[in-house]
Amino acid sequence: MSEALSVTTSTQGSIAVICFNRPQKLNAFDQSQRQAFRDAAHKVNADESIRVVVLMGEGRAFSAGADLSEVMPDELDVEQGLIQEYKPALMAITQAPKPWISAVNGAAAGIGSAFAMACDLTVMAENAYLYQAFSAIGLIPDGGATWHLAQTVGRKRAFELIALGTKLGAQECLQLGLCNRVVAEDKLFDEAMLLANELVNKAPLALRYAKEALNEAMQSNLSDTFNHEAKLQKICAESEDAKEGSRAFLAKRKAQFIGR
Repeated sequence: MSEALSVTTSTQGSIAVICFNRPQKLNAFDQSQRQAFRDAAHKVNADESIRVVVLMGEGRAFSAGADLSEVMPDELDVEQGLIQEYKPALMAITQAPKPWISAVNGAAAGIGSAFAMACDLTVMAENAYLYQAFSAIGLIPDGGATWHLAQTVGRKRAFELIALGTKLGAQECLQLGLCNRVVAEDKLFDEAMLLANELVNKAPLALRYAKEALNEAMQSNLSDTFNHEAKLQKICAESEDAKEGSRAFLAKRKAQFIGR
């Protein structure tokens, strides 16, 4: 396991596990955690031997959001701070050429919820919840949280969650489509790794371009989405993995995908 400031990264085969590591602060983001996460995310995304990334939090919470106890400079520009420090980290998840899974225990609050929602798949412990804590301190959600909520639960429900600061438990997140699975707290890591191992056995290019196609579909009309799918399908169809998949299907054996 390597450790950089307040984030740790470990690998199990083709799976990287990135862990927020400020448990005494419920993994709230300070400067060190913001920088360490960006570095870790860019490193695993660039590593072709890594096929899936699992994101989790050490201790009792996934992340309590921004560390409000952090001393900030008087001349702080909040807008530029979000764009320069948080946006690259969150876009590193959504634009990654491989799937990310968030394994959420306890609170995923504030911008911590944005990190959980940015991942392609989410497994939540029974004690986990998403919490838009902003209205209590006179702020609005950031980190793309409004986009994720509106796209998933709809505008009216999203506004209710934001305005009232409702804690959304794991089972309700499952019903609303904000997570994929809910498991016992002591099984969270194992279930996340089980899901990651399922993905490891899939064709990396197919996963990469399915993710890209979905990202495009979320902001495009049907015609443009169709064209984008066709472009990506051509890349997949001409790959060695597609040829291997066809051979394996005809031979009734398990395909051995290499990501090319």
